[in-house]
Amino acid sequence: MTRVESNELPAPDGQTGSNQAYVYKIGPFDKLIIDADGLMPERRLTVDGSGNITLAITGVVHVADLSLGEASEKIERQLRQAFVRNPQVAVNLDESVSDFITIDGEVKQPGNYPMASGMTLMRGIAAARGASEFAQLREVVIHRTVEGRQMIALYDLGAIRRGAYADPALYPNDIVVVGDSPGRRLLQQIVTISPLLISPLIAVLQTRN
Repeated sequence: MTRVESNELPAPDGQTGSNQAYVYKIGPFDKLIIDADGLMPERRLTVDGSGNITLAITGVVHVADLSLGEASEKIERQLRQAFVRNPQVAVNLDESVSDFITIDGEVKQPGNYPMASGMTLMRGIAAARGASEFAQLREVVIHRTVEGRQMIALYDLGAIRRGAYADPALYPNDIVVVGDSPGRRLLQQIVTISPLLISPLIAVLQTRN
């Protein structure tokens, strides 16, 4: 394991700072809520395996790999082609099976949780109903693949709450472990807990040949 001199865990594509931005893209079997402003009842639809949904007025709409905003605009265009004047459509995420994060360890409800734009470490733990009474809030690890490398980062939730450093963004396939874990023990071999008061600890895991 090699410590990285950085104050943040990079995004999966290596971006840092203000360049980090996760935008949810619709995937097969995701569940959407479609509100067409009175043109039809609000509907909950599941994207099929080909990335399509079917609406009564527009017929088949291919929505895979679109953001929610892009999907709304595409449905509006197809409604205009069907001679609907000034359609107003909102597409919202009900449940994602294509993008998720894993929250494990000392949380009240460990498991996989749908990924959404703006998801952060604190929000992810809140989605798992918060830390358990036995949780060590100074020992929270994020596991992430960054440009093909396995990286881990150790955070102190108390320091984040005090504003000592930013609440880190989460990305699809991240694994968050609250409390004791092999990743935390590895990090503890190279640093004491005190530096976490001002910045997280970032490291790259070395692959074995």
